[in-house]
Amino acid sequence: MAFTASSLVRIGGGSGVNLWMYQTADAIAAVNSAAYFNDASDMLNIRDLIIVQDTDTPTTNFVSVLSNASGTVDVSDGTAVVETDSD
Repeated sequence: MAFTASSLVRIGGGSGVNLWMYQTADAIAAVNSAAYFNDASDMLNIRDLIIVQDTDTPTTNFVSVLSNASGTVDVSDGTAVVETDSD
């Protein structure tokens, strides 16, 4: 699939760094690909943190914006949030 701008929501920030929530049916392997967030290049800053929720396979990852130059955005591979319920 592709990036959906309406699914990227700023939930906080300060000093030029923002925290975002992004919900998508795309797997993290697609989301962390270079250029996935290009359509949001005017919104994202280097070091911004994005909480990515995969709505198809319920998983959550944190990615950070590593670069944003000439309209090309690249984010980190992602750090998975462990979501277990052992009760």
